[in-house]
Amino acid sequence: MSGTTITQSAALSLSRAARELELRRGEFGLALHLGCVRSVPDEGGGGRRITREEIDRVRAEPGFPEVLRERVKAVGTTEGAALMGVTTTRFTRLARLGLVAPVKFYLNRYRVVVWLYLAEELRQFATDEQNAPLLSGRTPEGLRDQLHEGLDLRPRNWRGRHMGFLLRQTEDPWARAAVVASLLDPVHVAEIVEDPYERAHLNRLRPAPVSQAAPDSPGARIAERITTADDPDEIGWLRSDLGQSVLEARESRPAPRPAPSTAPALTSASSAVRPTRAVRPAARKTPVGTSCATRERPAGADVPLTPQGAARSRRLLTWLRRRSPDESAYSALNSPSCTTETSRRPSRS
Repeated sequence: MSGTTITQSAALSLSRAARELELRRGEFGLALHLGCVRSVPDEGGGGRRITREEIDRVRAEPGFPEVLRERVKAVGTTEGAALMGVTTTRFTRLARLGLVAPVKFYLNRYRVVVWLYLAEELRQFATDEQNAPLLSGRTPEGLRDQLHEGLDLRPRNWRGRHMGFLLRQTEDPWARAAVVASLLDPVHVAEIVEDPYERAHLNRLRPAPVSQAAPDSPGARIAERITTADDPDEIGWLRSDLGQSVLEARESRPAPRPAPSTAPALTSASSAVRPTRAVRPAARKTPVGTSCATRERPAGADVPLTPQGAARSRRLLTWLRRRSPDESAYSALNSPSCTTETSRRPSRS
């Protein structure tokens, strides 16, 4: 049995690994996010898995599982403010200024964004003497001006942490470029990556959405706004990073493209038997002075004279003989009109 087979058979699914490490689903997700538990890709395409060696390493750490649970404990605004010994209003200001960064978010039943923070990081911030002026007294004037202007760095700080987590999960150059592209608006991606096949490849490698809401639902749209960069400085940095990542991916291997067409080209023999359109013969024009009775019809358009037509012609000849006995019927039929003699018509005064 090969070494690869042994490794894959010893690897555990994420749900099984969470039970082995005595963690709840949310805690285990943060453990992966923070690198407390390392995962490996499943060669069968089934996502990420945890090796038995990694499970044994984590379980052998001192204080397991309480220490591990404390490292991945996430709290909301109220509990976080209590840990830092400040009011919820001051805690929210510190978070909006980017002094404490969220590690996770979710939407409550009212579709309000709830940010979660690592309890361990909040305690470290509160115990640092350099942060004492921020925990009591008036907020510095410069920071107050930024808050009045609507500054809120919580989404941006979360995107930075989330991108770092996704980049640690893969070494593939195209997958790493897809991580950066997932945080940009598609318009910015199209401006940086002009090749449509490269953009399609990035879309296929795009990380799964963080929201479990149905596509195009209100919850999914709110999550999309959070996961998409909106600050000009952040957008510029991500655009530059995406361009560099795509260059490195191209050097590694080109993006997949459709196979060239194998349809046979037309030969001269096939073009020689191409059917041609039949050309209809042009109708001959009637000579000037030719009567309707003697006018030559176009080829293929000869129609037998009906009895009514023959009787009309005989009456016309009789009328012409009575009207002009000195002229022959032939000369009468060559008159400008087939039915009337306009040359002998008296003029009106």
